[in-house]
Amino acid sequence: MDNEKLKSLIESWEPEAEVSFEGLQFLTVVVSPDKLHPLAEKLRNDAQTNFNFLTCLSGVDYKEHMEVVYHLRCQETFEEMVVKAKIPTRVKPEVPTVCDIWWAAEWHEREAYDLFGIVFLNHPDLRRILLDDDWEGYPLRKDYDDPVNVVRY
Repeated sequence: MDNEKLKSLIESWEPEAEVSFEGLQFLTVVVSPDKLHPLAEKLRNDAQTNFNFLTCLSGVDYKEHMEVVYHLRCQETFEEMVVKAKIPTRVKPEVPTVCDIWWAAEWHEREAYDLFGIVFLNHPDLRRILLDDDWEGYPLRKDYDDPVNVVRY
């Protein structure tokens, strides 16, 4: 399916989504956290899209908001796309888990939780994966104070 058709299909599923691909490597969809899970299920399970592989999940910290970025691939056609869940707050950022859709998300979500403090609602095992349990703060956030490396934003 070409990007124009995929864009039209996604906009029919989720009219509030921001869909773009001009000047980008992949078609990119930005949705609010409450719209993420239903859209992800459709992208995974609909025969027209069949994005059956989550290749990467990343947290991103902006000064005003946070995002979770999902890189998806259809293994049959090798088509790829990006979905971004834009979390409007940096205070207690939350987004629903997608590990019930793509099992690979389980560890990726734990990493984003550990390093960014993003809570993945309904995750089956949301706990730190890289840092000690008593670690304070989230090292990849812009407001993290690191007196050893002295990185300031």
